[in-house]
Amino acid sequence: MRPDVAVGDGLRAVARDILLEARAVLDNQEKGNAEAVHDFRKAMKRWRAMLRLLEPFLGDDAKPLRAQARDLARELSGARDAQSAIEALDDLVEGHSALSPRTIASTRGRLDAIRLGAEAATLTEALRARLLGAIDTAEVAVTAWPLAEITFSALARELTETYRAVRDDAPRADWRSVEPDVLHDLRSRVVAHRYQMELVEPLWPKFGKLWVAEAQRLRDRLGAFQDLSVLQGFTAPHQALAPWRSRLAPLIKARQAVHAKAAQRLAGRLLAERPRAFRQRLEALWKSGKR
Repeated sequence: MRPDVAVGDGLRAVARDILLEARAVLDNQEKGNAEAVHDFRKAMKRWRAMLRLLEPFLGDDAKPLRAQARDLARELSGARDAQSAIEALDDLVEGHSALSPRTIASTRGRLDAIRLGAEAATLTEALRARLLGAIDTAEVAVTAWPLAEITFSALARELTETYRAVRDDAPRADWRSVEPDVLHDLRSRVVAHRYQMELVEPLWPKFGKLWVAEAQRLRDRLGAFQDLSVLQGFTAPHQALAPWRSRLAPLIKARQAVHAKAAQRLAGRLLAERPRAFRQRLEALWKSGKR
């Protein structure tokens, strides 16, 4: 978003850019399935953050698109869960865990087999075609969106609502003691806020880039916490890593505590500003850019 471009035109251009990114992922046959799944899910997170921001202006036109994006991302979650567990295992190793090389090799081998099987079954040509069809539908919808009358003040209000939601969802207690689902839900809010803030980064590039980077760091910590929860799920009875549950469970809990503490510290800085002041600053930056 730039003050020399109409707000509606800027929003439409960003929406089209997100869809072009998603299409490019699916059109690139040289990408491995794991990379394609990761990149497409990333594009869908941007897209859903955009739709969430614009829903007050689009009304019922946004809801089917959001539901479709959510459902398509879920269809790709099987391969992603195994990859998340592998990344969590790497995190345990980097955290100087007491896992033996033999245990690391055995658990990674189990997870790799699950990941490869899920990738083969997930991103089929039929699913690629359905995903591309969904992008076609979204591109047509974007062209018809009634965005001409949106003011920056109205947009700042919705950006502030997402910021307020993150702030409200952040636990007041020690994050190391809260239920994992609470931090998982918070991460979803942070993801939306992080992508929405990219829209206003040009208003004050140095500050904007710093804000997005801090939001990304918070997202990464919460993501690492969630990956460890996924890994723990694989240790449940009758799951692939059940034989190693007694060795993995305490290490997972300890590593999650590290990420929770770091995330709370990051959130304390990122969310220090009251929503009203947050909105006033956005509007002041916009007005300053128009002079």
